[in-house]
Amino acid sequence: MYKLCIPLIVIAALLLGGCATNPVSGEKDFVMMSESQEIALGRSSDAEVRKQYKVYANPTLQSYVNRVGQKVAEHSHRPNIRYRFTVLDSPEINAFALPGGYVYITRGILAYLNSEAEMAAVLGHEVGHVTARHGVRQQSAAQAANLGISIASIFLPELNTQLGHDLSNLMGGALLSGYGREHELESDRLGAQYLARTSYDPQAMIRVVGVLKNQELLDAELAKQEGREPRRYHGTFATHPDNDTRLQQVVGEAGSLTVAEPREGRSEFLKQTEGMVFNDSVEEGIVRDNRFMHKDLGIALTFPPGWNIKNSTTQLVALSPQADAAIQLKIDDKPTGNVTEYTRRVLGNDARIETLEIERLHAAIGDTGKVVLGIVYFDRKAFHIAGNAKSTATLEAQRSAMKETIRSFHVLSDDEKKSIQPLTIRLIIVQKGESYAKLAQRSPLGKNAESYLRLINAQYPTGEPIVGQTLKIIE
Repeated sequence: MYKLCIPLIVIAALLLGGCATNPVSGEKDFVMMSESQEIALGRSSDAEVRKQYKVYANPTLQSYVNRVGQKVAEHSHRPNIRYRFTVLDSPEINAFALPGGYVYITRGILAYLNSEAEMAAVLGHEVGHVTARHGVRQQSAAQAANLGISIASIFLPELNTQLGHDLSNLMGGALLSGYGREHELESDRLGAQYLARTSYDPQAMIRVVGVLKNQELLDAELAKQEGREPRRYHGTFATHPDNDTRLQQVVGEAGSLTVAEPREGRSEFLKQTEGMVFNDSVEEGIVRDNRFMHKDLGIALTFPPGWNIKNSTTQLVALSPQADAAIQLKIDDKPTGNVTEYTRRVLGNDARIETLEIERLHAAIGDTGKVVLGIVYFDRKAFHIAGNAKSTATLEAQRSAMKETIRSFHVLSDDEKKSIQPLTIRLIIVQKGESYAKLAQRSPLGKNAESYLRLINAQYPTGEPIVGQTLKIIE
């Protein structure tokens, strides 16, 4: 019976939608918003982005990125709209664009680039998403699927059942199919064109995708160490870009645009990014060796030696070397009752609870046999330090280490707060006999320092510094 409703859905979607000329292809696109509506959508979405991310507080770097971005946008297929380029204060390896010309790049991805041309390639790729109206087309397809199902359900009541909702999801997915690799490749092709038109080497696009693929390969190694799923930025490329025929083809098309002396801008780019924060910001708390310190919260916590500590805007988690046990920090802003009563409410009546003082603070440690939970009352908050494991035997083996972490809870003095500084990028000139292994010994980046240093200097996985080369290190 559902075969009959598919044409009806499509017809309804087409009737309710509209067509517009695609600025890139010149062909008609099915879209459900005007350019002014697109810009309004981007403006409202920008406000949401700024709630989730802070803007990086470096006006000079912001101005530099905006200047390069505007130059690329001027040579795009939609130079008439107003573009806004913003550096976000995030360690994430990311860049993205909203409809209407809002483009964002994180300081996280900037740390892994090595020239102005590469940065222009990232910005050009995102401008390509805007000029080809990928976001608008994607949203229009989703709206069409939902509207079509709604109208069809008036004539076919059975569509109001769970099976009907499943069909709605299926149709939405079908209409959105192809909004992955093809759009990414199109944005790479457009970005390469815009690079050539702006006197950058289009091949910078290949180098950037190579950087992102190498970062993905390193993160896959780290994910194995940490027992987690690897993160992906440019997941449309299963192989390395050097071996991706389609990518080579679409970027190569820009080769027909003559760039006599392409601008690389390596020195200027490195100068602009020197001193930029690397990884965690002070606002999110910093990790040094196995110690976490948070200036605003005014606390520190020391985790077991060898554990891998991951700090993000939403959580702090430490994983054991075998990734079979974890300790997580959470905060309750409005605890009620004394610390023993509070811990009992969290864990239940069967938990064994020990009441104690930690640095003269009211605290308790509860143990259910499946979880070890420390509660510390400080600054009208309840700090939860929870340890758990994949098996009872592992929890037994790690119980004392978990309790030691709970007892390490420390209130920072004013001098300790002042001493908290983020890791930053510094430039050096390579001297004779220097190697990444030697630099890693002096690096605060931990056991994977050698790989990180190679990656941020575009010499991953086995490259070595060259005498006289300007090199990025982390201090």
